[in-house]
Amino acid sequence: MQQSIAKTIQFPIYLILSMWLVHILKLTFNLPLGNFGLQAREVNGLIGIFTSPFIHGSFQHLISNSVPLFVLTLLILTFYRRIAFQSMLMIYIFTGLAVWIGSRGNVIHIGASGVVYGLVSFVCWTGIFRRNIKSIILALVITILYSGLFMGILPNQDGISWESHLYGGLVGIFVAYLMKDNKEQNEEEVDPWANEPKDEGYFLPRDTFELTRTEREILRRRRISDQM
Repeated sequence: MQQSIAKTIQFPIYLILSMWLVHILKLTFNLPLGNFGLQAREVNGLIGIFTSPFIHGSFQHLISNSVPLFVLTLLILTFYRRIAFQSMLMIYIFTGLAVWIGSRGNVIHIGASGVVYGLVSFVCWTGIFRRNIKSIILALVITILYSGLFMGILPNQDGISWESHLYGGLVGIFVAYLMKDNKEQNEEEVDPWANEPKDEGYFLPRDTFELTRTEREILRRRRISDQM
């Protein structure tokens, strides 16, 4: 159990450390990493789809993204183990691609906030699409914790890539819908009677109360007909 937890937490830790390392190197060597930001509809800006989430303008910007990114990746890896990496990868790439296609021109987009919005949206809408207790509880917890983020999708906010937030949220909904039928092991329906002989030793068939009145009547008549 402890080994499993330690393995799960490795990816979020390495992800956050990578972001911090990039920012420290940027400040230490005065690196012009803005060139690796995402610029809409510019061929040179395509690289930003992959690199911009690792680039931040300040320590405050970095911290504001690091905490939710760590929490969300850890939650998804823990509770949606089967689909975690492919879901996060799709959110990462599709958010960047959507920003590159549909955001303002002459603006350099940097930071992981678009991915954060995508992950928040993914967890919330997975609860809506799957409708099981675990997913609903996770969705409620994330909604309460990060409800303030939804103000970030409003346009015309100075110094904020609201397009990244908006497209990240929409991509999160899309990925949640796309992955809704990929059940986790603890979400799969199990028939408790699967290994028992059918109807032997029971006064009534086990599915009696699952049938409608009409279906029970049809079944009764069929049994009477078989006995004649």
